[in-house]
Amino acid sequence: MPASDLPTPRQVASRLVYKGRVIDLAVDQLETPEGGLLRRETVRHGGGVAIVPITAEGEVLLVRQYRHAVGGWLTEIPAGTLEPGEEPAACAARELEEETGYTAGLLHLLGRIFLAPGYSAEVLWVYLATDLAEGTAHPDDDEVIALCRAPISSEWGSAEEPVDAKTIAALALTREWMAKRTPDTKRPGEPLHARRSAP
Repeated sequence: MPASDLPTPRQVASRLVYKGRVIDLAVDQLETPEGGLLRRETVRHGGGVAIVPITAEGEVLLVRQYRHAVGGWLTEIPAGTLEPGEEPAACAARELEEETGYTAGLLHLLGRIFLAPGYSAEVLWVYLATDLAEGTAHPDDDEVIALCRAPISSEWGSAEEPVDAKTIAALALTREWMAKRTPDTKRPGEPLHARRSAP
């Protein structure tokens, strides 16, 4: 059955319990098609972007960033929050330059992902960035980050050093997109990845 045909709960009330700089928290009341009531705590977020910058040598530019919420450093792709009224592509270009110092000659939208749909409405636009030109990074004052690189073929995530979900998802989208590229479909500045071999 298509998702559009499934019976959907209807929101009947909503109460804002916290308004922050980045997120808001609401308590919503829903009515099910059968007449029951549900209570959901929902994090509201204006959305953001995640960027997979790939150099001409096939390396991914990454940032080592201190994340207070998890109490340590994570290796991530560059990412950031949309400013009010900002287009996702413009945000991707801005965040890439701020966090890494690089600018992209080409930005390709790979897709959109929800980070934690069980409690958050945050959506990320995921971009592949190629045809890179090096410059000077200028991260926000409240960001503690360091630039690093890794081959696109690297394995990500382990029990010893977990990786955040957006990085794993974005790299999977990138590998899938790159596997479909051939010399005939490749545009100038795009990386070309060998097609996956048959299992």
